[in-house]
Amino acid sequence: MNPDVELRTLTDGGQTPRDVAQVLAAFVDAARTSLDLAQYDFDLGAETARIVAEAVRRAAARGVRIRLAYNVDHAKPIPVPPPPSPDTALIASLPVEATAIPGVPDLMHHKYVVRDGDTVWTGSLNWSDDAWSRQENVVAIVSSPEVAAAYARDFAQLVAADEVAGSGAVEPVWHGDVRVWFTPAHGPDLSHRIAQAIGRAQRRIRICSPVLTTGPVLGALAGARVDVAGCFDQTQVSGVVGQWLEEDRAHWKLPLLERVAARPFSGKRSTPFGAGVRDFMHAKVTVADDTAFVGSFNLSRSGERNAENVLEIADAAVAERLAAFVDEVRGRYPPLALDVVSSRAPAPD
Repeated sequence: MNPDVELRTLTDGGQTPRDVAQVLAAFVDAARTSLDLAQYDFDLGAETARIVAEAVRRAAARGVRIRLAYNVDHAKPIPVPPPPSPDTALIASLPVEATAIPGVPDLMHHKYVVRDGDTVWTGSLNWSDDAWSRQENVVAIVSSPEVAAAYARDFAQLVAADEVAGSGAVEPVWHGDVRVWFTPAHGPDLSHRIAQAIGRAQRRIRICSPVLTTGPVLGALAGARVDVAGCFDQTQVSGVVGQWLEEDRAHWKLPLLERVAARPFSGKRSTPFGAGVRDFMHAKVTVADDTAFVGSFNLSRSGERNAENVLEIADAAVAERLAAFVDEVRGRYPPLALDVVSSRAPAPD
């Protein structure tokens, strides 16, 4: 039986933080027995924190067991990603079993919730007001005990080890038309699988990703001979180019990225990290013909080493919906440019 997949897409200015908070609260309100949350960033404004916290407290009052794993203490001097800003005071005030996962050397970058062992909320959406109102993101809600069980195994590994290393050791098997990939255990495998799908595409390829640095995907996309288009975060790509120019070992990637930039790719000039608003192009979607990949995984080398998850969905309707979303996002921004910013300044995930 194929899992039921519900998609929600967000655009810069397309919804309010309150809108998203109410959707999330409704998801939490449906919990009967358990909620396991793996959340990279949990930093809400006063109104949205109240809406979400009240839903969590209502669930706890019903006897729902709630566990939360969140990322802390990241300070790597690389262009992507920045440290999150978890609201530890808010977390401490909630009736949850909280586990702080050290984000050093690699990130606990998940954004998923497992509800009652049969439903999963996942995708690219962090829990912050800017993520809910100023970023492009995708949420997938999957109803499937088998898919939920895969996420439950990954969550158990994270909490038991209290670190990123060693997590994601969940075999990416098909459950109907959906299978789940977890990193870091399957990081290189995931990059090669996405590259394989791109290389085999006969009709179209659509991509939204903050950056593109993983070699297999970069090479496959540069060599694609079909309709290729998408959107990146211009500010982050510029930071990566600056870093590559300083590192001899990465020079080989620049000609491939130039070939990609010659295609109809747009670039969102987001606000540099640290300057206030976090308005990044944050969606992580790849569509190759009738197969879609959606989750928390940037198409980056560092993403292979982080704790990430990706749904591979072999469904024509889902692929069409996500391809249309990519084209909508692409149409909002100017063509991607391979200009350079200093690689010393941190940029978003």
